Amino acid sequence: MTDALLAITLLWVFVFIYAVAATIDFGAGFWSMIYLGKRQMRATRIANRYLSPSWEVTNVFIVLIVVALVSFFPGATYTLGTVLLIPGSMVILLLAVRSAFLVFSHTAKEYEKILTYVSGVSGFLIPGLLILILPISHGGYIDVINGNEQLSMMALWTSWSTYAFVGFAISSTLFLSSLLLYDYSNVANDHEAFVIYRRDAQLIGPVVLLFAFFIMLAIRTEAPWLYENMMERTFWLGSSVIVFLIGYALLWTKRQMPRFAVLAIVIQYLLASYAYGTSHLPYIVYPSVTIESGFTNPNMFRALFVSYIVGFAILIPGFIYFWRLFMKDRRYIKSGESES
Repeated sequence: MTDALLAITLLWVFVFIYAVAATIDFGAGFWSMIYLGKRQMRATRIANRYLSPSWEVTNVFIVLIVVALVSFFPGATYTLGTVLLIPGSMVILLLAVRSAFLVFSHTAKEYEKILTYVSGVSGFLIPGLLILILPISHGGYIDVINGNEQLSMMALWTSWSTYAFVGFAISSTLFLSSLLLYDYSNVANDHEAFVIYRRDAQLIGPVVLLFAFFIMLAIRTEAPWLYENMMERTFWLGSSVIVFLIGYALLWTKRQMPRFAVLAIVIQYLLASYAYGTSHLPYIVYPSVTIESGFTNPNMFRALFVSYIVGFAILIPGFIYFWRLFMKDRRYIKSGESES
């Protein structure tokens, strides 16, 4: 494995972890908004108890992604920074607004409703904006004017590939978050929220699969180079579909196995992302930026890579402890029952 391939693999790991954790976090904010003030208030309380400690942790990984991209692939940052200026700025603004309102919603109780709506809507929009990097990276949306690269907003927003990816991002956000909250409700022994979130996952699961199919059709039409590469990885794509169907089927079994359903769906996303990521190589942005052309100095990479390994050796035990405390400590999970 070359240094550039090792670097992009590490970056992709960061992206995958953030994608799963953040979509669950954003979706929990959406469900909190949807069930606020309704008969299913217990579902809102479950979502809020998940959101309280989780949103700070997910933000760690977006920082890691940006730092790793700038450190490992400085040659790619100019192109990405230029073409993603508008959507990237919108994401940063929404993240700032959402974080602020999540804090205020717990301190300014008289404004809790409006603050919850603001955080829920921003959490709904962020995944749709973040995923735009994928169709943009396929090529065809960047114009070179007087030697400067510019994102063609007209081409981006008139492409049905864009809407296929945005639909997939939003539906995945709602699906993954409902799955996790389904498991979370089970640990809390909250039957009402358990039933609600299982129903939501059952309804949204097929929508995710439908948008994934639309994405493949869009890639076939607009990025044939990527589609051909993905067809060479049909084993991984087929495996991801099979694992998805297994995980989705577990939502309908009489014997409740929410933890296995969550794990199966996460594995499915891992398999699909592996097929997509390896098919995308060697391009970061097609056809102008490859992992080799954007790569940093090899000596700099080795020093940075060691620092990342040391950092992860320190952080991983903390994340494991957080997960065990957060997902298995019934005293915390059931702490809001008295309010129900």
